[in-house]
Amino acid sequence: MGWLIQIVVNAVVLMIIARLFSGIEIDGVMAALLASFILAIVNLIVKPILIVLTLPVTILTLGLFLFVINAIALMITQFFMGGAFTIDGFGLAIIAAIIFAILSALIHTFIVDPITKR
Repeated sequence: MGWLIQIVVNAVVLMIIARLFSGIEIDGVMAALLASFILAIVNLIVKPILIVLTLPVTILTLGLFLFVINAIALMITQFFMGGAFTIDGFGLAIIAAIIFAILSALIHTFIVDPITKR
């Protein structure tokens, strides 16, 4: 059940980010859910490999390089989604990754956690 909540929260966050930036487009709720699912798969398979390979840089930047890794995950998701989810450049993907992390944390802290702890 927890993974399904995470998929829905990620889809909502992707839709919010698409509304905030004109350089990010997503073709509706179903595309957001599919992008969220693909992002979860990418985070499960590719992200750990990237973290291990870039560990020295991540340590030197005190963890800030993880936003670059998250941006890479967003770009890989965009690649698999085709025209249904587009990001107009890597710089925008980094900004989107930062906003994604903040919004996801806020939604989990103030909405998901209080509901699931009942």
